[in-house]
Amino acid sequence: MPASVSPASLRESPYAWARLVASLILMTLGGSGMYAITVMLPAVQAEFGVSRSMAALPYTVTMVGFGLGGVLMGRLSDRFGVIVPIMLGIAGLAIGYALAGSAPGIWSFTLAHGLIVGTLGTAATFAPLVADAGLWFDRRRGIALSICMSGNYLAGAVWPPIVQHFMQTDGWRATYVGMGAACLLTMLPLLLLYRRSPPNLPLSGQAQSRDTEARHRREIDASDPSRPLGMSPTALQGLLSVAGVACCVAMAMPQVHIVALCGDLGFNLARGAEMLALMLGLGVVSRLVSGWISDHIGGLRTLWLGSLLQGVALVLFLNSSGLVSLYVVSGLFGLFQGGIIPAYALIVREYFAADQAGTRTGTVLMATLLGMALGGWAGGALYDLTGDYDAAFVHGIGWNALNLAIISILILKARAQLLKK
Repeated sequence: MPASVSPASLRESPYAWARLVASLILMTLGGSGMYAITVMLPAVQAEFGVSRSMAALPYTVTMVGFGLGGVLMGRLSDRFGVIVPIMLGIAGLAIGYALAGSAPGIWSFTLAHGLIVGTLGTAATFAPLVADAGLWFDRRRGIALSICMSGNYLAGAVWPPIVQHFMQTDGWRATYVGMGAACLLTMLPLLLLYRRSPPNLPLSGQAQSRDTEARHRREIDASDPSRPLGMSPTALQGLLSVAGVACCVAMAMPQVHIVALCGDLGFNLARGAEMLALMLGLGVVSRLVSGWISDHIGGLRTLWLGSLLQGVALVLFLNSSGLVSLYVVSGLFGLFQGGIIPAYALIVREYFAADQAGTRTGTVLMATLLGMALGGWAGGALYDLTGDYDAAFVHGIGWNALNLAIISILILKARAQLLKK
């Protein structure tokens, strides 16, 4: 960095915003690893002559690799800077897609897609980028994190139609190879924006002045990073991880099973796919609005609010069996839950030391992914057990209540820390 450029002056500067846009693009490109296989699944099943569950295995391994890889990539980001995991991610996507496109069997395909695309590629374009975004903003940190994490949802909106088009015209193997080449060519130039080190400094005077009267800012200032909220860092991270599992078990129920629910009610499956798209699309809006809210009330209270509203939407699903009502509740669910995951990243940045942001963000986000995996499976298991989805929704509501209870305790601890000062 040139001597004339102060690290503090780069915070929330045009450069910081350009870097944030680059992170949004990288996350959208890297997120292809989660959505490509869902479109490719029938073609992969037919190619290798395997069962539907075996054809779905690459998706499962990809999601597990995504979660575990996030912790690894976060640790690398803390130690060497964000550019190292980004480089690994670009290589993982390019190589993994090429190997998947030329895989001779389902097991080699699973290894290429799950371990290389998922663990190295997609994981590197999530937790490290989220942690990095939090280091470049203070006054608008909430909205910055929300913009960055919107890439995860944008990938779900952008990639499926692209993959479907090229799979029909060129075949799934050529599509995979082309995706690897496209990621390599589009992501490499963006590395130039990450050459500067983040301004790892205390909050700027402007932000401190603006937030002097804000309760959440005083609570954050009252918390010692070595004893966040009066606990050890490990204990707080553990509670956040349990909360992450709990809220995402609840979140997974509609996202994973809305299409099947529509089929059970006698509606065309395409209507269920439209409801899912509505959820994800309004989830982007929710993330942006929640980011703005979190800049005013803090990460803990934003998470509590999102969890409360998500619980309300789950209750509404119990009483919705008509097509119009399902569309309405699906839209409300997307608006209510989209800001929950970014709130975890903001809480980590607010209460933990900055040099631990990558590892701790990756760990907490891994917990949310495990919650999604558990919630999706549990919803199906309860359906098999009872013959409908009522018990599955009640199950999700119970986990959501656990999340609310944990976050309520943390908010009370934050208040107690403030009273001690």
